[in-house]
Amino acid sequence: MSQIEIVEIIEQIKQEIEVDTNGQAKASLRATARLAGVSAVAILKTLDSVNLEPSKLAQMLMESGFEAVNLTEWRTVGIPDIAIAIILEYYAYEAGRYCTKQARLVCRSFNTIGIRAWIQDKLGWTKPVTDNKTGMTQIQLLAALAKHLAEQEQHLLQQQQQQTQILARLKAVEVEQDRVNTPCGHKYSVVGFANLQGLEISVKEAGTKGRKASALCRKQGIEIERIHDPRFGKVGLYPESILVEVFKAEQN
Repeated sequence: MSQIEIVEIIEQIKQEIEVDTNGQAKASLRATARLAGVSAVAILKTLDSVNLEPSKLAQMLMESGFEAVNLTEWRTVGIPDIAIAIILEYYAYEAGRYCTKQARLVCRSFNTIGIRAWIQDKLGWTKPVTDNKTGMTQIQLLAALAKHLAEQEQHLLQQQQQQTQILARLKAVEVEQDRVNTPCGHKYSVVGFANLQGLEISVKEAGTKGRKASALCRKQGIEIERIHDPRFGKVGLYPESILVEVFKAEQN
């Protein structure tokens, strides 16, 4: 007995095996017997014994949750896949001298994926797409699309916020540049004002003029702005009018 022979048997009993829309499989009494490699009479005796003295196989089926009425019905409506698995296991390992190599081979074939999946595979069954399933798929696609659009919108908002921040920084730089480049009414450091006037000034002189400019600012109630200078650390920024007065006094 080989897998090729099993395939041939499946082909022969294919018309007696069916899978419903939920994927649940069942086979006729004869087809189940062919799979197990026993006679249909042997399976029939097991089903009949449930109302008298249940056989070992009948007991295994009932211990697995099947009722006596189920076993009786199987004679005409077919045997469900879970019960087929139990029957095959019985004739593969539990039936004593009635065990068959074929039952063991079939058991090995479907043990890794289960009897239901095995039958589905042998019959080439695929899950049908119903209207509801199609509707659910469409809903899921719409949900995915909505999520994608929301993510895009969030990304655009973040980009807009970043652009707003960049524009604000550029505006601040432009204002500062305008303040530095336009002498009228703007503030300068002592060294910056001296450079603007084309004057050379020492660090000591810059310190002296800075103190005088600070004194004039305090006297006039002008707030002194402080900025970072790589050479001197923090330096003051003074209105042009204050610096003009300080430098003019020094010249005089």
